[in-house]
Amino acid sequence: MNKRILITGASGCIGHYVTEQLIQQTYHQLFLLVRDPSKLGFDTTVRSGIQILQADLRQIDQFHQLLSTLDIAILIATSWGGREEIFDINVNSVISLLQGLNSQCQQVIYFSTASILDHNHQLLPEAGTIGTDYISSKYQCLTKIQELTPNLPPIRVLFPTLVLGGAPDKPSSHVSSGISEIVNWLPLIRWFKTDASFHFVHGADIAQVVSYLIEHPAQNQDLEYFVLGSAPTTVNQVIEDACRFFQQRIYFRFNLALWLANIFIKVFRIQMADWDRFCLNYRHFTYQNPVSPATFQLPVHCATVTDIFQLAPKSNDKRYRLQSSDFNLSKP
Repeated sequence: MNKRILITGASGCIGHYVTEQLIQQTYHQLFLLVRDPSKLGFDTTVRSGIQILQADLRQIDQFHQLLSTLDIAILIATSWGGREEIFDINVNSVISLLQGLNSQCQQVIYFSTASILDHNHQLLPEAGTIGTDYISSKYQCLTKIQELTPNLPPIRVLFPTLVLGGAPDKPSSHVSSGISEIVNWLPLIRWFKTDASFHFVHGADIAQVVSYLIEHPAQNQDLEYFVLGSAPTTVNQVIEDACRFFQQRIYFRFNLALWLANIFIKVFRIQMADWDRFCLNYRHFTYQNPVSPATFQLPVHCATVTDIFQLAPKSNDKRYRLQSSDFNLSKP
């Protein structure tokens, strides 16, 4: 049965992957709330049932009649800059939208960030006290959602880890757009190792998970948490795989221990915010039971570090060559 689905943030990196998949693989009626429709890289006329709502999320009240008719709301839109705007959009507007939904709404898929959780999926206190405005806003919003849950439709909270993605017709994520810069520093980075780990997830895989959740509605009113990411990988493993990919030999490596990093910070007078300092000390942003398409027996688009470099946007740097002939794990 076709559903009426609102998507906010369709013009962003994740939004492009999610919306494009729903356009191409379903006949659900889609309502896309975007500030600037010209930023959409997909064809909204390719089939019927796609409607553009040109507005800021802060203007969501003007669509109160539509909100009461929705089956699903997918809330991806977020603000990254400007303290007042961040909290107005990421907290107040999201809560206003949730409260405008009809009690018959099947489910809400709300995008947060894994940065506000600890290893056991509990809210990380530091995210609320010293987090950046963006992270603090996500912390505040989830706190409000927890308080309001009994009076809201079923909500599934998605916590992406490091997001990859981007293509000629899609905006690049912050991580993917910085890969070429990392490659430029690889001749230096390869000399160091450090104790840190993380997860990553590609926009195409996020879209797969969202599509699955749409077709498998929540069974109760409880909040459901899904940390989106691959199996944890270490920074050292990433450096090793990158060096193999780009044919950079590793002779030996210095251990970049915390005390040494602090010396570098002091000598080079690097300015660090409290949250940056916390992340430096925390180091292991890993979580129990990360979710990917494989969790639901679906194919994974980007499963390994090698996939990251294969799929990354190409760079003009002469070392950054993504043709398959450039990749050979047997090379040093």
